[in-house]
Amino acid sequence: MGRQVNKLSARGVAALTKAGRHSDGGGLYLWIDASGAKRWLFMFRWDGVRKEMGLGGLGSVTLAEARDKAADARKLLDAGRNPIMARKEAAAAAEAEAGKALTFGDFAADLIEDIKSGFRNEKHQAQWTSSLKTHAGLLWPLRIDEIGTEHVLDVLKPIWKTKQETASRVRGRIERILDAATAKGKRTGANPARWRGHLDKLLPKRSKLARGHHAAMPYDDVPAFVRSLRERDATAARALEFLILTASRTGEIRGAVWSEFDFDRAIWTVPAIRMKAGRIHRVPLSSRAVDIVKALHQMSTSDYVFAGARKGKPLSSHAILMLMRRMEMEQYTPHGFRSSFRDWAGEQTSFPREIAEAALAHTVGDETERAYRRGDALEKRRKLMDAWSRYVGTLRTKADNVTPIRSNAG
Repeated sequence: MGRQVNKLSARGVAALTKAGRHSDGGGLYLWIDASGAKRWLFMFRWDGVRKEMGLGGLGSVTLAEARDKAADARKLLDAGRNPIMARKEAAAAAEAEAGKALTFGDFAADLIEDIKSGFRNEKHQAQWTSSLKTHAGLLWPLRIDEIGTEHVLDVLKPIWKTKQETASRVRGRIERILDAATAKGKRTGANPARWRGHLDKLLPKRSKLARGHHAAMPYDDVPAFVRSLRERDATAARALEFLILTASRTGEIRGAVWSEFDFDRAIWTVPAIRMKAGRIHRVPLSSRAVDIVKALHQMSTSDYVFAGARKGKPLSSHAILMLMRRMEMEQYTPHGFRSSFRDWAGEQTSFPREIAEAALAHTVGDETERAYRRGDALEKRRKLMDAWSRYVGTLRTKADNVTPIRSNAG
C-alpha cells in the first residue's frame, strides 16, 4: 500500500463532482456516486482480498476526521487486525455494555412501538401498555437480563385467582417481551414467563380457577328483561336489545354503520377491525333485529346506526351501562348476554355446539378441522338466531312492533 497521503484539500473535496473514487492516499478515498452523493472509504487488502470500509458521508465526516479514521485503521492493520472486524467487535461490546443497564420498562416501551402496526387498533395497543404498567409494574425498573421466575411470580400471584383472564394476558405479554429481548441479545437462558413446562408447575391451572367471565343474566330472565327494554324509548335500549338478539359484543354494536347492513338478505357484516378475532363476521339478522335497524334508519342523521348524543359520535358504552343501572340490573353486564345466549343454546336447543360457537364468532376446532370446514354456516346460524329471537320475545305484549325512539338519552 502506498503511503503518500493528504492528496486532497477541503476546498477541492467540496468542488469535486466527477463520479468515482478520488484518492487522498494511504487507502483513503472520497467516493462520489452517480447522484453526486459523497462518502469516505478506507480500502485495504486482507488475506489477499480487497476490502472497503465506509467511514461516513462528507456531510457528517470532514476531510480531517476521515484522515484520522484512516490512520486508526492503518494502525490496526499494522498490528495484524482487520479494521472492519475490530469495529464490529467494538460495537458489539458497547451494545452489550449498554444492555446491562437496559430495563424491562424501556425495552417493553420500545417493543410495543415496534409491533404496534400488528395490533387490531389503538385500544389494543393501549391495553398492552396499561396492563403491563398496572400489573407488572414491579418489573418495569428491573434490568431485563436479570428478571427471573421469582420476579414473574411476584407479578402474577396477586392477580392469578382474582383476575385470571387479565393475569393470563399479562403473563403472555411478559413472555413475548422477554423472548424479544433474548432474540436481540439482551438476555440469555430460558424464558421465566413461559407457561408450559414451567409456570404451569407453579401456578394453578386455568381449568381449576374461576374464569372471571362477565356477569351473565340467567337465560330464563332474559325475555322479561327484553320486554322491559322494549318499553323504553332510548337508543341505548335499542342498542342493548340488538346486542342481545345478535349475541354481539358492545364494541361491535357501537361501531356499526349503515354500509355494513344488507336489508334485503338480512345480514350485518362486521369488519375484521372491530372483531376480537380479527376476522370479518357475518351476522344473520332475525326479523326483530332487522325491524330495529330499519326503524333507526328512517330517522338517521348519522353514519352510526346507534348514534350518540354528540354529533358524529357513536353511542357510548357508558350509556348502555347506565341504562342497566336505571333498570336495577347493574349486577349484570352487556357482554354477559353472550353467555346467556350460549347457555340457552346448549341447554334448550339441539343445535350443534359448532353452530352456537360460530354465532359468537369463536374459533372452533383445530387448524386441520378449520381448513376442511367450508363457509361460515350462515344459514344454519340464521335458524339458531331466529329461535333465540323467538325465545327472548316470548313475553312481548306487542308482537313485532318496534318501540318508537324519541331521543338518545337512556
